[in-house]
Amino acid sequence: MTNPSTNDDHKILGLRLGGSSSVLRAQGDLRSRSESGYTLVALLAMMTVLALFAMAVAPRLQQQTQREKEKEAIFRGEQVADAIRDYYRYRFTMMRLTGDQALPTSMDQLVQGVPIPGGSKTRQILRASAARDPLTIEGEWKFIRPRSDALIDFQQAVMLYAGAVLPPPRDPQMAQLQQFAVPQLTALVNLGQGSRSSSTSSVGDESSGPFVGVASRSTRSSVLTFYGLESHGEWIFTPLFRN
Repeated sequence: MTNPSTNDDHKILGLRLGGSSSVLRAQGDLRSRSESGYTLVALLAMMTVLALFAMAVAPRLQQQTQREKEKEAIFRGEQVADAIRDYYRYRFTMMRLTGDQALPTSMDQLVQGVPIPGGSKTRQILRASAARDPLTIEGEWKFIRPRSDALIDFQQAVMLYAGAVLPPPRDPQMAQLQQFAVPQLTALVNLGQGSRSSSTSSVGDESSGPFVGVASRSTRSSVLTFYGLESHGEWIFTPLFRN
């Protein structure tokens, strides 16, 4: 015969063993959940640090991008100024023209170049890429007309930057053009922004005709300075006011 107490003991033992396994499984699940929670917290903390780092770096990257565009704008603007000088020299020397008649009236004239004497070919004086303003989406330079308020303002800025002395052009043709294109300033009453006219917000004229320089149509503040000027629209690239 089977001892009932023995069977009961096995049943009780079985129940006890089953209860211990459940407790162990519960403890394991709790430990796993805790570890998952710690991992999630660590991941959120890392994402927060990365976000803060990105927020700190973004302005620097944006500033660096703008600085590179401004360097390119100065590089291209100086090329346009050199092209205006070469165009004026050719028409002054070969065609005996002076003043407005010797200046270009469109950017295409500079890109097309000037004829080579004694032949049918032309000499390139301006690359097509330099004819585009890198500081604006449209890419169109603003033309600066002779005797314009913007040119007078820029002349004063150059004088302030050079210590109240306007650099005299070494090239006699450019000296003649400078006397024609902008009134001669011998001194500034006040060495400061107050001595400049109030027309700096209007760089150049929208009317058609000859131009003696170009400026960006951007009105943003600059990272770099050009002759002490800190606004894109005030930077004028012209063959005038150079030694």
